[in-house]
Amino acid sequence: MYFLGPQNCVLSVVEGRSNDGTFEVLDQLRASMQLLGIRYYFQSSDINPMAKGKDRIEGLAKLRNLALKDLIAHPEQYDEDTTVIFSNDVALCMEDLLELIHQREFQGADQTCAMDWTYVGDNPTFYDVWIARGMTGDLFFNIPEDGSWDSAWNLFWNDQKAHARWSNSKPFQVFACWNGVTAFTAKPLMEKKIRFRARKEGECFQGEPKLFAKDMWFNGYGKIAVVPSVNVEYSDEAAKKIKALKGYPSKHVANEGDDIKINWETSPPEKVKSLICSKIVSTN
Repeated sequence: MYFLGPQNCVLSVVEGRSNDGTFEVLDQLRASMQLLGIRYYFQSSDINPMAKGKDRIEGLAKLRNLALKDLIAHPEQYDEDTTVIFSNDVALCMEDLLELIHQREFQGADQTCAMDWTYVGDNPTFYDVWIARGMTGDLFFNIPEDGSWDSAWNLFWNDQKAHARWSNSKPFQVFACWNGVTAFTAKPLMEKKIRFRARKEGECFQGEPKLFAKDMWFNGYGKIAVVPSVNVEYSDEAAKKIKALKGYPSKHVANEGDDIKINWETSPPEKVKSLICSKIVSTN
Protein backbone atom coordinates (compact mmCIF):
# COMPACT_ATOMS: atom_id res chain seq x y z
CA MET A 1 0.00 0.00 0.00
CA TYR A 2 2.92 2.31 0.67
CA PHE A 3 4.19 1.64 -2.88
CA LEU A 4 0.76 2.28 -4.44
CA GLY A 5 0.26 5.41 -2.36
CA PRO A 6 -1.49 5.27 1.01
CA GLN A 7 -3.98 7.89 -0.14
CA ASN A 8 -5.05 5.48 -2.88
CA CYS A 9 -5.64 2.49 -0.60
CA VAL A 10 -8.33 1.23 1.76
CA LEU A 11 -7.97 -1.78 4.06
CA SER A 12 -11.15 -3.56 5.15
CA VAL A 13 -11.01 -6.42 7.66
CA VAL A 14 -13.85 -8.53 9.05
CA GLU A 15 -12.82 -10.46 12.16
CA GLY A 16 -14.85 -13.48 13.15
CA ARG A 17 -15.20 -15.23 16.49
CA SER A 18 -11.48 -15.49 17.29
CA ASN A 19 -10.34 -15.97 20.89
CA ASP A 20 -6.58 -15.88 20.36
CA GLY A 21 -5.98 -12.14 20.44
CA THR A 22 -6.61 -11.60 16.73
CA PHE A 23 -9.31 -9.00 17.41
CA GLU A 24 -7.02 -6.99 19.67
CA VAL A 25 -4.10 -7.09 17.21
CA LEU A 26 -6.29 -6.00 14.29
CA ASP A 27 -7.82 -3.24 16.37
CA GLN A 28 -4.35 -1.93 17.26
CA LEU A 29 -3.50 -1.88 13.56
CA ARG A 30 -5.82 1.09 13.17
CA ALA A 31 -3.30 3.58 14.59
CA SER A 32 -0.57 2.46 12.17
CA MET A 33 -2.94 2.71 9.20
CA GLN A 34 -3.98 6.22 10.23
CA LEU A 35 -0.35 7.32 10.51
CA LEU A 36 0.20 6.15 6.93
CA GLY A 37 -2.95 7.91 5.77
CA ILE A 38 -4.76 4.70 4.87
CA ARG A 39 -8.49 4.38 5.47
CA TYR A 40 -9.03 1.34 7.68
CA TYR A 41 -12.39 -0.33 8.22
CA PHE A 42 -12.38 -2.98 10.93
CA GLN A 43 -15.45 -4.84 12.10
CA SER A 44 -16.31 -8.08 13.84
CA SER A 45 -18.99 -10.59 12.89
CA ASP A 46 -20.43 -13.68 14.56
CA ILE A 47 -21.40 -15.22 11.21
CA ASN A 48 -20.18 -18.83 11.21
CA PRO A 49 -20.36 -20.39 7.74
CA MET A 50 -19.56 -23.80 9.23
CA ALA A 51 -22.36 -23.74 11.83
CA LYS A 52 -24.65 -26.75 11.85
CA GLY A 53 -27.75 -26.25 9.74
CA LYS A 54 -26.39 -23.13 8.04
CA ASP A 55 -25.71 -22.58 4.33
CA ARG A 56 -21.91 -22.32 4.19
CA ILE A 57 -21.89 -20.39 0.90
CA GLU A 58 -24.50 -17.92 2.12
CA GLY A 59 -22.38 -17.25 5.21
CA LEU A 60 -19.22 -16.73 3.17
CA ALA A 61 -21.05 -14.41 0.78
CA LYS A 62 -22.33 -12.32 3.70
CA LEU A 63 -18.81 -12.01 5.12
CA ARG A 64 -17.40 -10.89 1.77
CA ASN A 65 -20.17 -8.31 1.43
CA LEU A 66 -19.40 -7.05 4.93
CA ALA A 67 -15.81 -6.43 3.86
CA LEU A 68 -17.18 -4.39 0.94
CA LYS A 69 -19.78 -2.56 3.04
CA ASP A 70 -18.32 0.95 2.78
CA LEU A 71 -17.56 0.61 -0.93
CA ILE A 72 -21.13 -0.47 -1.68
CA ALA A 73 -22.72 2.11 0.64
CA HIS A 74 -20.56 5.08 -0.38
CA PRO A 75 -19.37 4.61 -3.99
CA GLU A 76 -19.01 8.37 -4.38
CA GLN A 77 -16.01 8.23 -2.02
CA TYR A 78 -14.11 5.88 -4.34
CA ASP A 79 -12.51 6.26 -7.74
CA GLU A 80 -14.70 4.83 -10.51
CA ASP A 81 -11.85 2.50 -11.52
CA THR A 82 -11.30 1.11 -8.02
CA THR A 83 -9.78 -2.37 -7.80
CA VAL A 84 -10.83 -4.80 -5.06
CA ILE A 85 -8.32 -7.40 -3.85
CA PHE A 86 -9.30 -10.52 -1.93
CA SER A 87 -6.71 -12.96 -0.60
CA ASN A 88 -7.20 -16.43 0.82
CA ASP A 89 -4.82 -17.87 3.41
CA VAL A 90 -1.94 -18.02 0.92
CA ALA A 91 1.68 -16.98 1.44
CA LEU A 92 2.10 -13.82 -0.64
CA CYS A 93 4.93 -11.68 -1.93
CA MET A 94 4.34 -7.98 -2.63
CA GLU A 95 4.98 -8.44 -6.34
CA ASP A 96 2.22 -11.08 -6.56
CA LEU A 97 -0.36 -8.44 -5.69
CA LEU A 98 1.26 -5.75 -7.80
CA GLU A 99 1.33 -8.00 -10.87
CA LEU A 100 -2.36 -8.86 -10.54
CA ILE A 101 -3.20 -5.15 -10.23
CA HIS A 102 -0.91 -4.30 -13.16
CA GLN A 103 -2.33 -6.99 -15.45
CA ARG A 104 -5.89 -5.93 -14.66
CA GLU A 105 -4.99 -2.45 -15.86
CA PHE A 106 -2.70 -3.48 -18.72
CA GLN A 107 -5.08 -6.10 -20.14
CA GLY A 108 -8.20 -4.03 -19.56
CA ALA A 109 -9.43 -6.97 -17.50
CA ASP A 110 -12.39 -7.00 -15.16
CA GLN A 111 -10.76 -9.60 -12.94
CA THR A 112 -7.34 -11.22 -12.64
CA CYS A 113 -6.33 -14.25 -10.57
CA ALA A 114 -3.18 -16.11 -9.64
CA MET A 115 -2.51 -19.83 -10.01
CA ASP A 116 -2.71 -21.50 -6.60
CA TRP A 117 -1.01 -24.80 -5.83
CA THR A 118 -0.85 -27.46 -3.15
CA TYR A 119 1.85 -30.02 -2.48
CA VAL A 120 0.21 -33.39 -1.84
CA GLY A 121 3.43 -35.11 -2.90
CA ASP A 122 6.73 -34.14 -4.44
CA ASN A 123 5.05 -32.22 -7.26
CA PRO A 124 2.58 -29.33 -6.97
CA THR A 125 -1.08 -29.72 -7.92
CA PHE A 126 -3.36 -26.91 -9.06
CA TYR A 127 -5.71 -26.33 -6.15
CA ASP A 128 -8.84 -24.28 -6.84
CA VAL A 129 -10.86 -26.81 -8.85
CA TRP A 130 -13.93 -25.78 -6.84
CA ILE A 131 -14.11 -22.38 -8.57
CA ALA A 132 -11.84 -22.20 -11.63
CA ARG A 133 -13.42 -22.86 -15.03
CA GLY A 134 -11.90 -22.28 -18.46
CA MET A 135 -13.50 -20.85 -21.58
CA THR A 136 -14.47 -24.41 -22.51
CA GLY A 137 -16.67 -24.40 -19.41
CA ASP A 138 -14.56 -27.22 -18.01
CA LEU A 139 -12.24 -27.60 -15.03
CA PHE A 140 -8.54 -26.85 -15.40
CA PHE A 141 -7.93 -30.61 -15.25
CA ASN A 142 -10.32 -33.52 -15.64
CA ILE A 143 -11.97 -34.90 -12.51
CA PRO A 144 -14.15 -37.94 -13.31
CA GLU A 145 -17.28 -38.88 -11.35
CA ASP A 146 -15.22 -40.96 -8.90
CA GLY A 147 -13.47 -37.74 -7.79
CA SER A 148 -9.97 -38.87 -8.77
CA TRP A 149 -7.23 -36.24 -9.12
CA ASP A 150 -5.03 -38.61 -11.12
CA SER A 151 -5.14 -36.23 -14.11
CA ALA A 152 -4.06 -33.18 -12.10
CA TRP A 153 -0.76 -33.12 -14.01
CA ASN A 154 -2.61 -32.64 -17.32
CA LEU A 155 -3.76 -29.03 -17.12
CA PHE A 156 -5.98 -27.61 -19.89
CA TRP A 157 -6.05 -30.97 -21.64
CA ASN A 158 -9.02 -29.90 -23.78
CA ASP A 159 -8.18 -26.21 -24.29
CA GLN A 160 -5.22 -25.78 -26.63
CA LYS A 161 -5.30 -21.98 -26.50
CA ALA A 162 -5.24 -21.79 -22.70
CA HIS A 163 -2.62 -24.52 -22.48
CA ALA A 164 -0.30 -22.71 -24.88
CA ARG A 165 -0.54 -19.40 -23.01
CA TRP A 166 -0.25 -21.02 -19.59
CA SER A 167 2.83 -22.97 -20.72
CA ASN A 168 4.43 -19.68 -21.77
CA SER A 169 3.36 -17.79 -18.62
CA LYS A 170 1.04 -15.50 -20.59
CA PRO A 171 -2.31 -14.37 -19.15
CA PHE A 172 -5.33 -16.19 -20.55
CA GLN A 173 -9.09 -15.71 -20.36
CA VAL A 174 -11.28 -17.96 -18.22
CA PHE A 175 -14.94 -18.12 -17.27
CA ALA A 176 -14.27 -18.06 -13.52
CA CYS A 177 -11.32 -17.97 -11.14
CA TRP A 178 -10.25 -17.07 -7.61
CA ASN A 179 -7.13 -19.19 -7.16
CA GLY A 180 -5.96 -17.98 -3.78
CA VAL A 181 -5.80 -14.27 -4.59
CA THR A 182 -7.72 -12.08 -7.02
CA ALA A 183 -8.09 -8.46 -8.13
CA PHE A 184 -11.29 -7.23 -9.77
CA THR A 185 -13.07 -4.07 -10.79
CA ALA A 186 -15.37 -2.53 -8.20
CA LYS A 187 -17.67 -1.00 -10.83
CA PRO A 188 -20.51 -3.57 -10.76
CA LEU A 189 -20.46 -3.47 -6.96
CA MET A 190 -20.51 0.32 -6.84
CA GLU A 191 -23.31 0.30 -9.41
CA LYS A 192 -25.16 -2.19 -7.16
CA LYS A 193 -25.53 -4.61 -10.06
CA ILE A 194 -24.03 -7.57 -8.22
CA ARG A 195 -23.05 -8.76 -4.76
CA PHE A 196 -21.60 -11.97 -3.44
CA ARG A 197 -24.44 -14.45 -3.02
CA ALA A 198 -25.47 -18.05 -2.59
CA ARG A 199 -27.25 -20.01 -5.29
CA LYS A 200 -30.77 -19.21 -6.38
CA GLU A 201 -33.52 -21.74 -6.98
CA GLY A 202 -32.59 -23.87 -9.98
CA GLU A 203 -28.85 -23.26 -9.67
CA CYS A 204 -26.41 -25.99 -8.68
CA PHE A 205 -24.64 -25.75 -5.33
CA GLN A 206 -21.43 -23.81 -6.00
CA GLY A 207 -19.06 -21.37 -4.38
CA GLU A 208 -19.83 -17.66 -4.11
CA PRO A 209 -16.75 -16.70 -6.25
CA LYS A 210 -18.06 -18.82 -9.13
CA LEU A 211 -21.51 -17.27 -8.83
CA PHE A 212 -19.79 -13.88 -8.69
CA ALA A 213 -18.08 -14.65 -12.01
CA LYS A 214 -21.39 -15.78 -13.50
CA ASP A 215 -23.00 -12.48 -12.46
CA MET A 216 -19.99 -10.54 -13.78
CA TRP A 217 -20.46 -12.11 -17.21
CA PHE A 218 -24.22 -11.45 -17.14
CA ASN A 219 -23.60 -7.75 -16.45
CA GLY A 220 -20.98 -7.31 -19.16
CA TYR A 221 -17.84 -7.83 -17.07
CA GLY A 222 -16.51 -11.01 -18.66
CA LYS A 223 -12.87 -10.04 -19.11
CA ILE A 224 -11.66 -12.50 -16.47
CA ALA A 225 -8.09 -13.78 -16.67
CA VAL A 226 -5.56 -15.97 -14.93
CA VAL A 227 -2.05 -14.54 -14.66
CA PRO A 228 0.21 -17.63 -14.61
CA SER A 229 3.31 -15.65 -13.67
CA VAL A 230 1.75 -15.29 -10.21
CA ASN A 231 1.98 -18.60 -8.35
CA VAL A 232 0.96 -18.99 -4.71
CA GLU A 233 0.78 -21.74 -2.08
CA TYR A 234 -0.76 -22.08 1.34
CA SER A 235 2.32 -22.21 3.58
CA ASP A 236 5.55 -20.22 3.72
CA GLU A 237 7.70 -23.30 3.15
CA ALA A 238 5.70 -24.55 0.16
CA ALA A 239 5.44 -21.01 -1.25
CA LYS A 240 9.23 -20.89 -1.45
CA LYS A 241 9.16 -24.19 -3.34
CA ILE A 242 6.57 -23.03 -5.86
CA LYS A 243 8.42 -19.76 -6.43
CA ALA A 244 11.66 -21.70 -6.99
CA LEU A 245 9.87 -23.94 -9.48
CA LYS A 246 7.63 -21.44 -11.29
CA GLY A 247 9.55 -18.21 -10.74
CA TYR A 248 8.61 -14.83 -9.30
CA PRO A 249 6.48 -12.45 -11.41
CA SER A 250 9.52 -10.21 -11.95
CA LYS A 251 11.32 -13.05 -13.73
CA HIS A 252 8.49 -13.42 -16.25
CA VAL A 253 8.03 -9.67 -16.75
CA ALA A 254 11.62 -9.44 -17.96
CA ASN A 255 10.83 -11.94 -20.73
CA GLU A 256 7.47 -10.61 -21.90
CA GLY A 257 6.90 -10.54 -25.65
CA ASP A 258 4.57 -8.60 -27.91
CA ASP A 259 1.89 -11.32 -27.65
CA ILE A 260 1.26 -10.78 -23.94
CA LYS A 261 -2.10 -9.12 -24.65
CA ILE A 262 -5.26 -11.23 -24.42
CA ASN A 263 -7.66 -11.40 -27.36
CA TRP A 264 -10.87 -11.29 -25.37
CA GLU A 265 -13.91 -13.41 -26.15
CA THR A 266 -17.15 -11.52 -25.56
CA SER A 267 -19.45 -14.47 -24.83
CA PRO A 268 -19.15 -17.02 -22.01
CA PRO A 269 -19.14 -20.75 -22.68
CA GLU A 270 -22.64 -22.04 -23.35
CA LYS A 271 -22.40 -24.47 -20.45
CA VAL A 272 -20.14 -24.76 -17.39
CA LYS A 273 -19.31 -27.90 -15.43
CA SER A 274 -20.55 -28.24 -11.86
CA LEU A 275 -18.72 -30.61 -9.51
CA ILE A 276 -21.63 -30.99 -7.10
CA CYS A 277 -24.32 -31.52 -9.73
CA SER A 278 -22.00 -33.88 -11.64
CA LYS A 279 -23.22 -32.36 -14.87
CA ILE A 280 -22.79 -29.48 -17.27
CA VAL A 281 -25.10 -26.55 -16.50
CA SER A 282 -26.18 -23.62 -18.65
CA THR A 283 -24.66 -20.20 -17.98
CA ASN A 284 -27.93 -18.48 -18.93
